Amino acid sequence: MTIQKLFANFDNYLPLDEQERDDLSKRVVERRIKRRQFILQENDICRHYTFVAEGCFRKFQVDKKGVEHNLQFAAENDRPAARWIMEIDSFYAEKPSRVYIEAIEPSVILQISKPDLLHLFMHNPKFDRNFRVIIENRFVELENRVLQAISSTAEERYVTFLDQYPNLSQRLPNTQIASYLGITPEFLSKIRKEISKKQVNP
Repeated sequence: MTIQKLFANFDNYLPLDEQERDDLSKRVVERRIKRRQFILQENDICRHYTFVAEGCFRKFQVDKKGVEHNLQFAAENDRPAARWIMEIDSFYAEKPSRVYIEAIEPSVILQISKPDLLHLFMHNPKFDRNFRVIIENRFVELENRVLQAISSTAEERYVTFLDQYPNLSQRLPNTQIASYLGITPEFLSKIRKEISKKQVNP
């Protein structure tokens, strides 16, 4: 069952007992999402924390020139915290979202609304602790991205991407990875060739 994947996700932090699992089960909604379907669009309010049970999503922003910039990915076989995706500022402040969240593949998600999340926080401190760790991990990921943008080469950023998303490099098209790295798909192909040469002739 899909809910079991969510329970397993929390097992990486503070595992839930039967009562907590039952309460959580009553407060999540399962949705099946088509490829290229949005679960959040710019200027909408982010109403849910989303857990990716199957498939893959990207969070991106579109600049004034219409260019898309990938900010984050979330996939079913990713690290525990990286299976969650949302727009934090929009969710808590109920401000218009500055980003889009789109399915890259057909996906299955579990969503928790703000009222249900607050209920979980108020009635069991374990949920507050688990979600805090998830958000902290996502914040660290974002902070590292900012530092890399300042001080790392494109090749170094790509190597970090491979380490951070080891299962996505073969699933995502070059255009999506290049957008995340802030380079062109052609330059990404060049970097991949250079890395391959180094592996053959270290």
